[in-house]
Amino acid sequence: MSSEIQRRSLLAAGATGFVALIGGCGAAAAAPRAVASPSALPREGDRPASAVTPAAIATGVLAGRVVGIDPGHNGRNFTNPAFLNAPVWNGREWEGCDTTGTETDEGYSEALFNFNVAEFLRDKLVSDGATVVMTRTSNDGLGPCVNRRSRIIDDAHADVAIDIHADGGPPDGRGFSILEPVADGTNDAVIASSKRFGDVLRSAYGAGTPMPLSDYYGVDGIEYRPDLAGLNLTTVPKVLIECGNMRNAADADLLRTTEFQRAAAHAMATAIVSFLR
Repeated sequence: MSSEIQRRSLLAAGATGFVALIGGCGAAAAAPRAVASPSALPREGDRPASAVTPAAIATGVLAGRVVGIDPGHNGRNFTNPAFLNAPVWNGREWEGCDTTGTETDEGYSEALFNFNVAEFLRDKLVSDGATVVMTRTSNDGLGPCVNRRSRIIDDAHADVAIDIHADGGPPDGRGFSILEPVADGTNDAVIASSKRFGDVLRSAYGAGTPMPLSDYYGVDGIEYRPDLAGLNLTTVPKVLIECGNMRNAADADLLRTTEFQRAAAHAMATAIVSFLR
């Protein structure tokens, strides 16, 4: 996100999100890509609006807890600018439905990174007994729109939620940052708890991964954002984590590895357990 977010293309409209109930971003837009013909584009009706997996027996440290995970963007967003550009209300103003997200210089997409980490995190939380609600269950679709993502998690009455992203910042900037909500009415009741979760996540992620705190965005790794639907519309404790800067060569070398993605997910799970206990 950061300054690069100002250059992202506006997002798109009305995709229904996929909700996964299982036992237990927002970076800048990438460079434009060729757009498929309309007949080749995925449509909202191509798959069920929700996919439900029977809950596992909840016996772990998070038994009885509900955790929301929002892997930012989606792998086919770049195919449909009209969808991305459709306006949605983010709690303060109109913005686009979603963006493509950023990518590394080698073309490794933020959308795929976000989803891989989300899957590792989901599996860890499920093993700890949590019920996990994900805003999308694949990386080959469109959206859902940013306001719909918030509603999926809010409607599930999650005990805590995390938006997973990687930044598209300046090439000479390194590190991760935590984006926290600013009170706007809808989220008033969870501002203090979101800040507490953000502090816990910053410590756990810094200790659990080799990624340094951002040296170009936020103060001590924390940035307050009043312009993101995921934070403006939340009614549950939630923050957004920029896991690193995909436009920086050193960060990109880490972000695209499975080893780092697993470590990132484990650090997030550690923070969630600590926050909820």
